[in-house]
Amino acid sequence: MTSRFVPFAVTVCGIEELSGHGAAGVTHVLSILDPGEPEPAAFGAFGEHERLELRFHDIIEDLPAEVPPDAGHVAAILGFGRDLMAEPGGCGHLLVHCHMGISRSTAALTMLLAQARPDRPADEAVAAVAAIRDKTWPNLRMIEYADAALGRKGALIDAVRRRHRAVGLARPDIVTYMRENHRAREVDWFAP
Repeated sequence: MTSRFVPFAVTVCGIEELSGHGAAGVTHVLSILDPGEPEPAAFGAFGEHERLELRFHDIIEDLPAEVPPDAGHVAAILGFGRDLMAEPGGCGHLLVHCHMGISRSTAALTMLLAQARPDRPADEAVAAVAAIRDKTWPNLRMIEYADAALGRKGALIDAVRRRHRAVGLARPDIVTYMRENHRAREVDWFAP
């Protein structure tokens, strides 16, 4: 799907969906994997493409034996986005993926869209990602780093929190899941 924020097609998916995009003309891939996860075999069916691969867990708090997203990961994502926007002739099709295509990948795409169009409200970037991927639940820690890096003064964080609230109120099971998986900070502010 083409976003109204960037002049190229954008796809967000999880690892299990990658094989369905091999013939989609993907030119660039932002691949977010868990540390120790093997490289997805599906990339063998993709044509020539540029890829940034990052490895960290889908967490928002520091946890033992887990690698959290950090400012360096976010800087790498934003650098990748700047390079895409600066390419002569433009990028043709960006695919962003993580394990499930719900949290890390949607946070990455949210920050890329916010960076591409700093003149647009943060809520519009979040809505654009939700229009591409209805399962959107951006990783709050990644968004906090991106908000600071982009000078959004909390607007990106607030927009993502509104998305979390809307999804959480419609799906109480997600609120329970987030609390059970050390992500209570994303839901405790709105859910009893």
